[in-house]
Amino acid sequence: QVQLVESGGGLVQPGGSLRLSCAASGSIFSIYSMGWYRQAPGKQRELVAVIISGGSTNYLDSVKGRFTISRDNAKNTVYLQMESLKSEDTAVYYCNVQGRLASMSRNGFDSWGQGTQVTVSS
Repeated sequence: QVQLVESGGGLVQPGGSLRLSCAASGSIFSIYSMGWYRQAPGKQRELVAVIISGGSTNYLDSVKGRFTISRDNAKNTVYLQMESLKSEDTAVYYCNVQGRLASMSRNGFDSWGQGTQVTVSS
C-alpha cells in the first residue's frame, strides 16, 4: 500500500559525492520517520541516518559530518547527501519509511525500498 522508489546510487571515487533520493507514494496519512540503512557484503544492515517528523536527525557515528539527511514533506521524499565518500561506505543503501495509512483504522506501516548500490572505488 506504500511504495518507495529510490534513486541516486552509483560508482564514485573516494572523496566524491552522491545524493540518494527516496519517494514514498500510496495510501499515506502521515509519515513519522524516514531513514536510510545500508548493508555491505557479509555485514548486518545498519542505520545510517534518520529524520523524524519534528525534524530531529540521528546519524551513524562514522558518517557524522559527511552525510546529511533531509526531507520534503510535500513530496514525501527523503534525501541523503553523501560527501567525502570512503571505500567503507560501499554498500547497498535502503530507504525506510514509517507512518500511518490513510485507512479508517489508521494502521501503521513500515516500508522498505528496493535498495540502491553505492560503490566507492578508484
